[in-house]
Parts: sequence; C-alpha cells; structure tokens
Amino acid sequence: MAEPAEAQPARLPWGVAALLLATGDAISARFGAVAVRGELSGFSRAGSGHCYFALKDIDGAPALLRCAMFRRAATLVDFAPADGQQVEVRGRLGIYEARGELQMVVESLQRLGTGTLYEEFLRRRAKLEAQGLFDAARKRPLPAYPRAIGVVTSLGAAALHDVLSTLQRRAPQVRVVLYPSLVQGAEAPAALAAALRLAGVRNEVDILLLVRGGGSLEDLWAFNDERVVQAVAASPLPVVCGVGHETDITLCDLAADLRAPTPTAAAELAAPARDEALATVQARALQLQRALERTLQVRAQRLDTLALRLGQPARGLAGQSQRLVELAGRLRRAVQARQVRMSEAPARLAQRLARALAGHLQTERLRLEAASQRLQGHDPHRVLQRGYAWVEAADGRAVVSALSLHAGQPVRAVWVDGRAQMQVQRVEPLPPTA
Repeated sequence: MAEPAEAQPARLPWGVAALLLATGDAISARFGAVAVRGELSGFSRAGSGHCYFALKDIDGAPALLRCAMFRRAATLVDFAPADGQQVEVRGRLGIYEARGELQMVVESLQRLGTGTLYEEFLRRRAKLEAQGLFDAARKRPLPAYPRAIGVVTSLGAAALHDVLSTLQRRAPQVRVVLYPSLVQGAEAPAALAAALRLAGVRNEVDILLLVRGGGSLEDLWAFNDERVVQAVAASPLPVVCGVGHETDITLCDLAADLRAPTPTAAAELAAPARDEALATVQARALQLQRALERTLQVRAQRLDTLALRLGQPARGLAGQSQRLVELAGRLRRAVQARQVRMSEAPARLAQRLARALAGHLQTERLRLEAASQRLQGHDPHRVLQRGYAWVEAADGRAVVSALSLHAGQPVRAVWVDGRAQMQVQRVEPLPPTA
C-alpha cells in the first residue's frame, strides 16, 4: 500500500547547470551520432577557424537547429558553405549550457547531391596516389624569374582576367601565352589534357598555370578527371594549379608542382613582383659598389706604401747593405767551422783505421789458430804416436779391410818410428757384431 503523500520525502530542486548537463547527457545517450538534412542559415567563420550556423527545415517548417563546427572538421569541407545551400551534416546532439539551447556539434558537412561524386573523388584519389602521382619527391621548384608564363583556362573565364591583371601589375615584363580550353562540362577533360600536352610540346614558356574560378564539386569535376591529372603529372613544364577557392581541393592540385588557393594566388606565386626584383637588383648593385670601393681603397693604400718606399732608396740600400754584411759574416764563420772539422778529420780517420786493422788482425789470428788445431787433429802421425800402425799393400794403398787380403800376399806395416815388410799367413774374418 502506497505511503501517504505527506509521508514521501520531498525531491531536491535541480541546479540550472546540473539540469542542463543531465539533459545533454540524456540526449547524447539517446541519439548518439546523427545525420541531419537542412538549409544553411546565418553561416559565419570565426577568426579561430570555427564555423557557426543554423539548419532550417528544407520543407519550410518553422524549425531551427543551432550548429557549431570546430576548425578541425571545417578544414575537411571541400566547398564554400553559404546561406541557402541544402546540406547534410553529421555530428552529435548536446546542450549549449551558456544559452540553454539544443546544439549540434558538426563533424562533417556535405552538400546534398554530392555524396556520390565525393565517394568517386576519394576512390580516384586513392588510385592515383597509389600510382605515385602525388609524391612530394616529384614536385619541381619553380624558376625564380620566368621569362614567359603559360595559362591553361577558358577564354571567357573570370580567372583569366584575374591572372592577366595580376601578372600585368606584378611582372609586366613577363610574356604570357594562353592555351585556351574548356573548363567545365563533358568535353572539358579532353580539352584540358590536350592543352597541357600542347604547352609541353611547344615548350615556349617556363611555368604553366592551370586555373579556374570557384564552383560546386560538379563544376570543378573536370579537374578530377584521370586524363587531366595524368597530363599534369606528365607535363615537362612546372605546373601551378589554382582552381576554385581556398577550400576547393581537386586531384590536379595534388598532382601539380605547386597548389595555389585561387587563380590570383597562382599568378602571384609564379612571377615575383617587379618592384621586389628591382629592389633586389638595386641592393646587389649597392653591395657591388661598396665592395669595389673597399677594393680600390686597399689598392690605393698599397700604392701609397710602395710610393713611399720608392721615394727613399737610400734607406732601402742601407738595409740591403746591412743584410749583406750579416750574410758575409755568417759565411765566414761557416767556412772556418768547416775548415776546423776538415783538419780534425784525418786524425779521427787514422784512429778509426788503426782500431779496425787491429781488430781484423786479431780475428784472422784466431781463425788461423783454430784451423791449425783442426789440421793437427787429422795428422796420421799423431794417431801412430798413440800405438796404432798403418797397413798398406805393395803398391802403397792403405788396407782398410781384412777381406781384401789373401794368404801369401806381401804387406807393409808402418809405425811412428819405422816400418816392417810382412807376408799374410791367413785371413780370419770376424763375426758380424749385433
């Protein structure tokens, strides 16, 4: 059974901030990420890069949704948002506590009808990027002072007027060559690719500008055509692409050597201002003049010094004479020292010769004594003195083996003090020793 109303505890009142916070959390949890279609109203871009606008219902119903798109998301928008455009936004709902209003934080903004084109744009971008057409290593530097600039655009385009006006103002000395082409429509891609190839074949300019004014994604679609992008990448001339507004990005921008945010900016990047070039030339001329003046001053000082020395020859001769005296003294002392060394040389040489001769004689004497001892050791008479006898045959040859004798053979024995004639009675071989 329910308690009486007076027995139930009273609920505490909400604070404003707490209520708004709880409401925002409930909305975020309930809806999460949502996509909304509507018409832009009151679009503005702050200095911080954040964008603020409202969405009105397309069918005219009296409904308004406040939106905020922060700078990170705003940089990804590929067109220039303006009031009255029908768009599709994706983001999250919340409560803007400062005003207590429902607000959508937009994460992506896309014009209605461009979804399919944008998906095709992303597909082509990935394909051409895989082919290396957007690599930074392919980018070529622009000539600092071009003599001629080529422009690929339509004869009736406002971009052509902007480019010519900018070049006339900044660099009237630069020659401009126009390569006319369609920039919109089904025939534009083939015309643009042909104009780019023609400029490369003629090779009469230093830089090529590919320009067109702003427009929708459909208006700029020719600059996303693969034929045009391939022609930009294959161009032998450096290409500056200035298509659309600052927020417009095309595939030709990515393939070009340099991307300009607008056609006017493309002209400014391609040709340095004439006044700036003249100021640079004047600065270089002033530097050259000052360097020349410094060189002349140094040479003038050297000339004055030489002239002063030439005007006083006696001082120069005195200095040379003094140096000559010093050199003569040094030569005399050197000759005397050499004479002393030469006079002492024979005595030193004689002493060295006597020492060398005495050493040589001593060495030879020792060698002679050693040879004499070795010779005496081989004298057979010294052996006979120890009691041995020498046996020889009748012809005087030594008998070195008993087996060479036979019974009845006459032999002669020699001792140290005489000899005797003998006859062999018999021969007795000795048994072999182990």
